[in-house]
Amino acid sequence: MSLKKPIRKKRKIMGASPSSSFSIQNDFTPSMDSPVYTAPLEILEEIFHNLPWEEVVRHCRLVSKQWKEVADSESLWRERCRREGYLPRNASMVPNDWREFYFLCKKRRNLLKNTRAAEKFKYWQLVSNGGDRWKIEESMCPHPNEAVLQNFVTSYGLCLKSQLIDLKSEGYYPAFMDLYQPAIKISDWYAARWDCACEYTIKVELLNQKKKSIQTFEPETVHIEQWSDQQWHQMTHVFKNYGPGVRYINFVHGGKDSQFWAGWYGVRLADSSVEICPDVE
Repeated sequence: MSLKKPIRKKRKIMGASPSSSFSIQNDFTPSMDSPVYTAPLEILEEIFHNLPWEEVVRHCRLVSKQWKEVADSESLWRERCRREGYLPRNASMVPNDWREFYFLCKKRRNLLKNTRAAEKFKYWQLVSNGGDRWKIEESMCPHPNEAVLQNFVTSYGLCLKSQLIDLKSEGYYPAFMDLYQPAIKISDWYAARWDCACEYTIKVELLNQKKKSIQTFEPETVHIEQWSDQQWHQMTHVFKNYGPGVRYINFVHGGKDSQFWAGWYGVRLADSSVEICPDVE
């Protein structure tokens, strides 16, 4: 009686997901033909679930063809997303690449620093400091985010401040940005005093290695009339399909009061954010 060899089910490998897309320096590069421990794919996948994701991408997938097959499998990253609660907000929209989706969810954070004035003007470059200069005050009106207790305030001359985000230093390597071009979400909150008219302006640029502009978001200046309700307003924008080469993000915002009153009667700013996030929200 002849015995048939068991057929091993081949796993679906994600399309455009080469390890180089993460641009991570590997500590070793063993040969795919080296003798290594083999195990059923289901057991190997479970082992990978209990390892840090960086180890799976940087090292495990380089050990052998079998390990690479599991490390690149759609099922591994889809299950990892499920276990850690990273799921699309719209259940009908499925990510094209579950590893990319996991990576972006895991790394997602505000890339701007000190956006609530807790550290005075640390991390901010004061591009323009007109009138009686920038100032920090307690919020006159409650912010939608209860954690915001104070804000930056402009004066009667133009006040602008900026931050330059180095994507590589934040963990978003060139090959990853060029291959996936993930969504870049901008959010900014501004408010006026009730007794003085003011202006608000924002400009955000995606820059290449030479810090030349690739794409720009620069809406028209917002004019707020006197006797407004002094409530907070949100400005948002999402960069998509911006092409390869993005290495920096330059964020600039500010404004002034429109009645040239001495003191700090201009626009108020707080809780700005720049996030790199999954396109499937």
